Amino acid sequence: MDIEVIAKDIVDAAIKVHRALGPGLLESAYRQCHAHELQQRGYQVENEVVLPVTYEGLRLDAGYRLDTWVERAVIIEHKAVENLHPVHQAQLLTYLKLSGCRLGFSLNWNVRLMKDGVHRLANNL
Repeated sequence: MDIEVIAKDIVDAAIKVHRALGPGLLESAYRQCHAHELQQRGYQVENEVVLPVTYEGLRLDAGYRLDTWVERAVIIEHKAVENLHPVHQAQLLTYLKLSGCRLGFSLNWNVRLMKDGVHRLANNL
């Protein structure tokens, strides 16, 4: 499946959910509604996926979880914060590296307009 088509649908679904719910809810509510919207569009969506850390052959199940993984190709980190900070982008970049994915989104739902809460990050591996 074309990753750019998936990316477009991720953003479009986020805008639809945000228009319906508005800001101010917990990120878990947005995550579930966004996943539902993507599933309605025919995507395989997994929430709260365990992401192990591997270091020199040692596998650590350190409690890291991907908020949402779409088609095992795009990672979405959901936030409901006043502002995204560089550490949020660093977290997503690390998840991209650990998973081998090339594309991720940080979606901050605590914004007036969702277009201001969408942050795309690509990893060139």
